Amino acid sequence: MNIEDEIQKSIQSLELDSADDNNGEIAAPEEVETHDKMEEDDVKEEVHSSDQHLHLDPTVKDEEMASPEKTKEVEEKEEQTKRHLNVVFIGHVDAGKSTAGGQILFLSGQVDDRTIQKYEKEAKDKSRESWYMAYIMDTNEEERVKGKTVEVGRAHFETENTRFTILDAPGHKSYVPNMISGASQADIGVLVISARKGEFETGYERGGQTREHVLLAKTLGVSKLLVVVNKMDDPTVQWSKERYTEIESKMIPFLKSSGYNVKKDVQFLPISALLGSNMQTRLDKSVCPWWDGPCLFEVMDVIEVPLRDPKGPVRMPIIDKFKDMGTVVMGKIESGSIREGDNLVVLPNKAHVKVLAVYCDENKVRRAGPGENVRVKLSGIEEEDILEGFVLCSTANPITAVTEFNAQLQILELLDNAIFTAGYKAVLHVHSAVEECEIVELLAQIDPKTKKPMKKKILFVKNGAVVLCRIQVSNLICVEKFSDFPQLGRFTLRTEGKTLSLITSAGSRIAH
Repeated sequence: MNIEDEIQKSIQSLELDSADDNNGEIAAPEEVETHDKMEEDDVKEEVHSSDQHLHLDPTVKDEEMASPEKTKEVEEKEEQTKRHLNVVFIGHVDAGKSTAGGQILFLSGQVDDRTIQKYEKEAKDKSRESWYMAYIMDTNEEERVKGKTVEVGRAHFETENTRFTILDAPGHKSYVPNMISGASQADIGVLVISARKGEFETGYERGGQTREHVLLAKTLGVSKLLVVVNKMDDPTVQWSKERYTEIESKMIPFLKSSGYNVKKDVQFLPISALLGSNMQTRLDKSVCPWWDGPCLFEVMDVIEVPLRDPKGPVRMPIIDKFKDMGTVVMGKIESGSIREGDNLVVLPNKAHVKVLAVYCDENKVRRAGPGENVRVKLSGIEEEDILEGFVLCSTANPITAVTEFNAQLQILELLDNAIFTAGYKAVLHVHSAVEECEIVELLAQIDPKTKKPMKKKILFVKNGAVVLCRIQVSNLICVEKFSDFPQLGRFTLRTEGKTLSLITSAGSRIAH
């Protein structure tokens, strides 16, 4: 016991001495590491390591202050091991997309009860009692007054195996370009359909956003779709199996015609976004006796993610930029990895830049891989020299910048029996870029049976046709061959507020 007492005293005096030397300051983690490397005395090393387990009075506070940093480092490492998915909520106006997103954030602990109570009061004051959950996602006043999502809302939550970024896309037809921006960044889509009598029919009929959103989602690369039949608690529905089956039977043929493999890539499930039913936990049999399937969180947690190449050439379409002690750009990394210190290039303006910092969600990270939504601080470029649709990429293997390219289009809906011919003007949406364009030449029509170009020369095509054509844009845009980078080789053409064609693949040919 005497020997142990002496060891205890010597440890205590060593700690007091070190505390005095540091004037009570805790060494930064880097300094501790350097100190450890330089330490040659074995006894001191043993004492230093044993300090971690001894809670002696003089250093209890120091230990407590240091531990959160260590915990944060461990948490960051754990966080990085979780896969990351972007989820876009799509569907017709008032289907309940923002409410579903808000409920997910509440159930996953991202929003506390006090905040919810505040939103409930605000919603009640505006006579919008049932919209309070949507307030979590709809943050600006225009959205709250109209009850419509205008911009693409963003939020983050986690399940056991996955980190999610929610992109809440607007459902009103005036805001479809904003929805395209959201869907172009998404890995999986949650199509929200209202089961309320009349609402499903309005959204699904010609002119409703349910159909257009599904077609856009498929074209923009949203390969997996969860179809949530919402408002099942509504008095006109009351968790009716017949209503659920009716909606499912109408949607399946349409989803197939849009290019989805319904058995592999689509899953239906009933929910109530307002009540949170069948979202985090499975439905109680007393509420819905016929549903034996999983809840929303279960499905999202096990959904297969698309393969990505962390070692491929860097491709990050820029969706936004701002100044913050330097130039900061935002976007989703489609390929490769971005690290602090990297030398990259911004195209099409060919500006060579250096990466000063990378932020993932709200955390500063040393490296971010494909699929991550990031903010990247750059030197070598001014914020005003960057436009949405520019692409941050590798200097050794940059993206192609063109004013003309060949593409394969599927004509969906032409206005008032119009014909699609050379000279047709439209607005082109490709990744985060939006440009006016003109069809300069029809090259060939694709045979629907053989999927090969027909030999017959064509001057025009009508609805439903698949055609190879040459497209010209007014400014340089960054595109890739569909076979090389699908996300940068898919795009849509819209005219007068309607989605006129969807590009199933695009092979860019540089016009010299």
